[in-house]
Amino acid sequence: MTEMLNLFSLNEWLFVGIVFIWTGFVRSGIGFGGAALGLPIMLLVRPEPLLWLPVIATHLLFFTFITVIRRMSNVDWAYLRRSLKIMIIPKLIGVLGLVILPSAVLVVIVYGIILAFATSYIFNFKLSGKNRWSERFYLILGAYASGTSLVGAPLIVAAYSEHVAIRQLRDTLFVLWFILVCIKMTSLAVLHVPLQGQLSLLLLPGAAVGHLIGLRAHEWLISGNDVQFRRYLGFGMAAVSLLGLINVLVK
Repeated sequence: MTEMLNLFSLNEWLFVGIVFIWTGFVRSGIGFGGAALGLPIMLLVRPEPLLWLPVIATHLLFFTFITVIRRMSNVDWAYLRRSLKIMIIPKLIGVLGLVILPSAVLVVIVYGIILAFATSYIFNFKLSGKNRWSERFYLILGAYASGTSLVGAPLIVAAYSEHVAIRQLRDTLFVLWFILVCIKMTSLAVLHVPLQGQLSLLLLPGAAVGHLIGLRAHEWLISGNDVQFRRYLGFGMAAVSLLGLINVLVK
């Protein structure tokens, strides 16, 4: 544990703690986006996706479980089963890409994906997954992206939001994230990738604070007042992603 505490300086620990409060808030507040909005900032502290992704995944498993365990009747199981049949194979391919691709390539992929969605948030461009072929495209590409970096949620949500009732959307997504992350963590364990258990435990309190705040914000966010909120998120995502891309490309 002492070695883990020496992983960052005190200022870095404080900064990372704040970031995990933010990711916890976003995850429980809107049901997705914790990784997309937190990972770019974490990579600025330490550009090592395989250090951060297991921590994000562990927290997601814990908080989605305690949130949805009493709300299983509010899950759209029919659509969940249908979509999983489409996503399983690209998800596994994405996990393989996470291990094979160099860290610098993964960082560019992460920032590029998030920058694209930041633009859609800023201009309030709605990604629609209602059409059968666009639905499959979003699910397949989203599953692959979630396998490589855990940032495929916006694509998956584009499909889910067209087929799942708003009141069921967050809880259905939480069950989906739990299943997909279990696949990812199992694959990483089989491939002997460190799962960062101690780091996950150290950062759990910060994520818990954000989670509790996000639960209070959830009802407001789904009441139709989220356009401006998404736009602010988009500007923040774009700023962090551009800075991260510059840092990577100038090295």
